[in-house]
Amino acid sequence: MAESLRQQSNGDRLNGGLRLAIPSDGEMFEPTQRFLQRCGMGINRPSPRRYTASVPSVQGLEVIFQRTADITSKVEDGNADLGMVGRDRFQESRIEGGDTILIIPELGFGGCELVVATPDAWMDVDSMADLADLAVEFRESGRELRVATKYPRLVSRFFFSHGVNYFSIAPVTGTLEASVAMGYADLIVDITASGVTLRENRLKRLEDGTVLASEGALIGNKKLLRENPERLEGARELIERIEAHQNAGGFQRISANIEGDSEESVAAKVLERPECAGLQGPTIARVFTPDGRKWYSVTVFVDKVSLTSIVDFFRAIGGTSVTVSEASYVFGQESTSYARLLAELGL
Repeated sequence: MAESLRQQSNGDRLNGGLRLAIPSDGEMFEPTQRFLQRCGMGINRPSPRRYTASVPSVQGLEVIFQRTADITSKVEDGNADLGMVGRDRFQESRIEGGDTILIIPELGFGGCELVVATPDAWMDVDSMADLADLAVEFRESGRELRVATKYPRLVSRFFFSHGVNYFSIAPVTGTLEASVAMGYADLIVDITASGVTLRENRLKRLEDGTVLASEGALIGNKKLLRENPERLEGARELIERIEAHQNAGGFQRISANIEGDSEESVAAKVLERPECAGLQGPTIARVFTPDGRKWYSVTVFVDKVSLTSIVDFFRAIGGTSVTVSEASYVFGQESTSYARLLAELGL
């Protein structure tokens, strides 16, 4: 019955627009919306109580707000074509061999790590090998290590791969850091960004106990995208904007007026510094001045790290009116992320 209803729901929206699921709660809620805004895809949500929203700049794109823990399953079930979620959540919830795939694994926000943390009082436990030995001692004394985590699949694989074979997952729904002090668990495996909360709760990270490094990722349902060209085209626009925004992150546009005999002579001056070549070399155009002198406008995209030295160089070769602006997007000849998606879809 449930499967029938799910198929009916998917069929009802077969000809509908592209649906993107994003977090409605948790640490990823606001960063995801800020990221979309920076990519030129600001969300129009009439009311904070509404669980759907539009993106005026992308025709046909509908945003649906979902609990962070449910986004992967919503994409897998076909209730959303795409989703933005932490890679940790994706890896924990994905179905092996299912329809959900990673499209862009690193969106550049929501960075954190899933780590093994033990009590500070365990002075002799600093590594997973130490933990494996302790698990054997616990087993011989008649009990198993109790591990509090919201990532049982990832934790089990990680522990087994490090020879920790005797443990049980403690069912904890609230704050994990308190579970050790309250006696619900012996250790925890949880997400941390700075480690401050762990230290405040007298917990320490094991030196080789990083289960997964995570950040925001874009995922998608390959079956829906393969079978619906309109949605695939909508996905292309979203992917292209994200990738172009990421490409632009390291560059700034510098423009200056430089006097010279010709475009070629000005280009030769500018290219004395290899950093001034930018992405594909400088763009040079004639400036028509009232006095008839030969001035040229030079524009180049440069790495932000080299900004000050390049401005100084432009001044040294006679550059005036030097201006600097941010690059919102840098589109390549093709989108590598979209090309990768097409290959995954067999298209």
